[in-house]
Amino acid sequence: MHAIGVDIGGTKIAAGVVDENGTILAQTRRDTEPDDVASIDAAVADVYAELSKEFQVEAMGLAAAGFVSPDRSSVLFAPNIAWREYPLADKVRTLIGDDDVKIVVENDANAAGWAEFAFGAGRDASDMLMLTVGTGLGGAIIVDRKLVRGRWGVAAEVGHMRVVPGGHYCGCGHEGCWEQYASGSALVRDGQAALIAQPDRAGALLELAGGDPSKLNGPQITQAAQAGDELAIELLATLGRWIGEGAASVTALLDPELIVIGGGVGAAGDLLLQPVRKAFADQLSARGHRPEAQIDLAQQGNEAGIVGAADLARS
Repeated sequence: MHAIGVDIGGTKIAAGVVDENGTILAQTRRDTEPDDVASIDAAVADVYAELSKEFQVEAMGLAAAGFVSPDRSSVLFAPNIAWREYPLADKVRTLIGDDDVKIVVENDANAAGWAEFAFGAGRDASDMLMLTVGTGLGGAIIVDRKLVRGRWGVAAEVGHMRVVPGGHYCGCGHEGCWEQYASGSALVRDGQAALIAQPDRAGALLELAGGDPSKLNGPQITQAAQAGDELAIELLATLGRWIGEGAASVTALLDPELIVIGGGVGAAGDLLLQPVRKAFADQLSARGHRPEAQIDLAQQGNEAGIVGAADLARS
């Protein structure tokens, strides 16, 4: 059975036809405007029209960066897209004009986490925590081989646990959320501040940014760290510490056997993973008297949302 997975971001959507083994058979993408939700609907309908020409499609999963309703039809709230109680599945169905295709909406981190569990790093696990470290911090929880959505569909929003009272403002409307310290955005914010505060150590990063601190981005920090730049290595270590400490707190609640780190910052490899593992171990309760979760990088890459959304649409 073929299904289409659509990964909806703030500025683009990526879509693909996925078979039951998690293999993407065809892919496409469209640019979108986060403040124009109708343009997102139209783009999803457009990729469906393109991909369904060559493949018989029975289901379509829409991976959305937001809080998804328990019936998997609407986006209740999204920090970075203008969705508020938005009936996304119905809007798309009206545009494609086919009542026989099953359309479901999934949280994007849940979709990516399911792809890792079913086809990637978590294939041999039964209990897994996925952390998607990108613009924000998303989470997915697998318990006893089942995705945990919660009673109202919005479980695993771990990025919005408060870790610093009165801390950095978050797009969810609160302050001090974990994602404001454990995300690609946090890495860039701290990097840009370091270029101004520590100019004597910032030569390599400033050169990569073209001499303008405001142009510094995450891949540049990773590139500099991999080349041995001390400031860049410290920035990744700080990010890793925040990820690891938070993961230890989540472990106190869930006790997973595996924690998978996904998202763009995974490109840093051990420069990120080692600080994560150290901070996790340092903060783990009852350490030495309990089995410890394994912490690995995700394997599915940028296509995880597509694969996971498509597979979840079948169930």
